Amino acid sequence: MSPRTAVLLFRTVAIAEALTWVGLLAGMYVKYVPETSEVGVQVFGPIHGAVFVLYVGVTLLTARRLRWSPGTTLLALAASVPPFATVLFEVWARRSGRLGVVGTA
Repeated sequence: MSPRTAVLLFRTVAIAEALTWVGLLAGMYVKYVPETSEVGVQVFGPIHGAVFVLYVGVTLLTARRLRWSPGTTLLALAASVPPFATVLFEVWARRSGRLGVVGTA
């Protein structure tokens, strides 16, 4: 896999992970606040879980391909836990040159 492909895959999965967080959080809101339905959690829970696992795998692949330091790799993995942090990490990594293979656009 080329560095460019690894970066594009990483960016795509980081955004997907954040979007599935949105769905899961919306589903949790509907389940626990108005207590009207569990469908959102039933649908987005497994989707988010799968994308989370995919993010971890793609992060490790990207870290190896781009030769990230252990600190950068751990930060990228830790970003998978808080909602939307994968996107924040992706922006930081791009701006700091850790995803500089593709460019800034």
